[in-house]
Amino acid sequence: MVIAIDGPAASGKGTLGRRIAEALGLSHLDTGLLYRAVAARCLADGTLADEAASVAAAHALDLSTLDPEALRGGEMGEAASVVAARPAVRAALFDLQRRFAARPGGAVLDGRDIGTVICPDATVKLFVTATPEVRAERRYRELAARGAGTSFEDVLADIRVRDARDSGRSAAPLMRADDALLLDTTHLTVEGVFSEAMKLIRAKIGKV
Repeated sequence: MVIAIDGPAASGKGTLGRRIAEALGLSHLDTGLLYRAVAARCLADGTLADEAASVAAAHALDLSTLDPEALRGGEMGEAASVVAARPAVRAALFDLQRRFAARPGGAVLDGRDIGTVICPDATVKLFVTATPEVRAERRYRELAARGAGTSFEDVLADIRVRDARDSGRSAAPLMRADDALLLDTTHLTVEGVFSEAMKLIRAKIGKV
């Protein structure tokens, strides 16, 4: 069983993916971390503007070395959005994501193009979204809790820029797959999102 979760930045898909994977006993991959890891390598090397360097970083990526906490933060998210818009970077990470999805028993993957490109035959596809303002508020609180010196207005502006870039890029743009189930989290708590998602999954494939 493969569950594909797509959605824009700060929609809650990563948290949801982890919860669903835990509930169903499946492996989980936050594919956004792959692009953040590539961006982190490029930022460290001063090569973010160099497409060839970002492709090389993608080819060298090792899932076992990913450090989610070290890859969080507004700057990293913006840089990840930059490298993710490059077709060659996406191509370099394609097989890695496909192999993860093919694990025995299945997997849960969340990102921007899981249901449309990486796992078009996924058992269940969810498209998770919320208004830009609500997503910005969530991200702002997350960053503030880490001591990041930013404002809600700056976070909202970043969200809007990333939405435009993710939806407008030529390679695997963010979009809802035709058969994806919509989950609007604007007015839901974390527990509410998980509950609604499990209802959708059960309705799609039966009791799990």
